[in-house]
Amino acid sequence: MSLPTDASGLTPEWLSAAMAPRYPGVRVGSVEVLERHSGTNQHVRLALGYDAQAGAPDSVFCKLPPFDAQHGRNIDATGMGSREVAFYTDLAPHVSMRIPTAHAAAATDDGAFVLVIEDLAARGCAISDGSWGIPGDVAARAIEDLAELHVRYQDPARLAAIAPWTAVTRPKSTDFVVRTLRHVVEHCRDVLSDAYLAVAEMYIDHHSAIDAVWSSGPHTFIHYDPHIGNLFIDDGRVGFLDWGMSKVATPMRDVSYFMTMAMDSDDRRRDERDLVRHYVDVRRSLGGVELGFDEAWLAHRLHAGYGVIASFLTLVPPYNTEVRRMFTTAFRARAMAALDDLDTVTALRDAIA
Repeated sequence: MSLPTDASGLTPEWLSAAMAPRYPGVRVGSVEVLERHSGTNQHVRLALGYDAQAGAPDSVFCKLPPFDAQHGRNIDATGMGSREVAFYTDLAPHVSMRIPTAHAAAATDDGAFVLVIEDLAARGCAISDGSWGIPGDVAARAIEDLAELHVRYQDPARLAAIAPWTAVTRPKSTDFVVRTLRHVVEHCRDVLSDAYLAVAEMYIDHHSAIDAVWSSGPHTFIHYDPHIGNLFIDDGRVGFLDWGMSKVATPMRDVSYFMTMAMDSDDRRRDERDLVRHYVDVRRSLGGVELGFDEAWLAHRLHAGYGVIASFLTLVPPYNTEVRRMFTTAFRARAMAALDDLDTVTALRDAIA
């Protein structure tokens, strides 16, 4: 079955065929586009009418590759779309954390993909526009969910048996990152903190050494990208979206990135030591590879530097659009606050000395 490339291809016939494995006998009779916008990918929210509903939902959220050809080639090169499809197909049924229900998921070898997932807005889930972060009173449960995911897949044999694609190394875009980061340092200094600029310049000059620091530690399957834009809150529980960056890596990347780039900065400052301690305790109780608090805390300080790499593209096209200005400004502010609070510049300098 060929995959649609935009909303016009999400026809009743295509959706009926795509959703039939999960909802045998389903026949979609009508499709209404409720919302449509494009960023990293195309996002389309649909209301569905049925000739035979067979338990299928009244509305769905669809993700497709971006319109822009060059941007699409960049996404294809990372394998984000096909990787997220593989996650929902292979790993999602085994994960206990809150994730969207996948009604249909398909990808092709040439980079095309379509995800038809739960309409979180219809369920009443809260998804941040960037102006608010994950509050401290729900963060501990999210830390527990991350610990459970990390411990579940710390055994390489178990991981490989469930999803062999997780062991595939994705191509790096270091040259692009360094070149664009240098442009940001040269042209955007007036909106960046001294610590942010120091980490950026350090990465430009020593990116291999810093990447090695960020890769050290025990490895397991991780989300890799749990910032505020990839999370939602459902009845007081944090849910995890956008698994296209998921990979086998060090688990403290998830923990640190969640605290620095998803939580409100004031809540993080107040709770981060307790949350790191909680993560260490939970993974120990689940039989995780031993990780002491001091080691985890240092890793948190070091991984806070990744907020620079995660956020600098918000200052260049196609990411620095007016419609996303509030989100991207708050996103960088979280990164800059964490760098200062955790003295990440000193920690990174010491680590690569």
